Amino acid sequence: MNAFFKRQLADYVEYHRNPWNGAMHVLGILTLFFAAILPLNLVPVQVLGVQTTLAPILALPVLIYWLLLDVALGAAILGFAVALFAAATFVVHHASTAMVWSITLPLIAVGIAFQVIGHRVFEQRQPALVDNPSHFLLGPMFVTAKLFIALGLRRDLAAIIQTDPQNQPSSFTEEHQVGPLPRS
Repeated sequence: MNAFFKRQLADYVEYHRNPWNGAMHVLGILTLFFAAILPLNLVPVQVLGVQTTLAPILALPVLIYWLLLDVALGAAILGFAVALFAAATFVVHHASTAMVWSITLPLIAVGIAFQVIGHRVFEQRQPALVDNPSHFLLGPMFVTAKLFIALGLRRDLAAIIQTDPQNQPSSFTEEHQVGPLPRS
């Protein structure tokens, strides 16, 4: 994990301390990603002799960015993205264009609502991307990092994510910690 990602993640965490806000972000990010790729799957393209749609072509740069930030988290996000691409392809092949858009628009509204409720109700703070627009791309990395931590896979990320503003371990860390977390 590079130093840039660590700094960005530490800054992002300051806006996402409440676990309910985190849960709202999981739902919101998945919903918004699916809503973004769904209509893009309506646009067929051919790249290097391979028939595909606009969805993976436009998602590729951000997927590469996430892989460059952290290979393990980026690979996990890629796996989730493949599943969402498959689901979007299924919907597009079984629904009319009008139906795809009638699914997409409410999904966008619901995804944004999850984000707004998470910040307004649970975090009581404006979203991180208001202060730093690059944080728009950190949400999926943050959510995936929290999943890895919950599975006991990334103690290095736990050292960044599971501290309170005074750098004291959170109650989750204290209760589940086997040994001291490594400091970088």
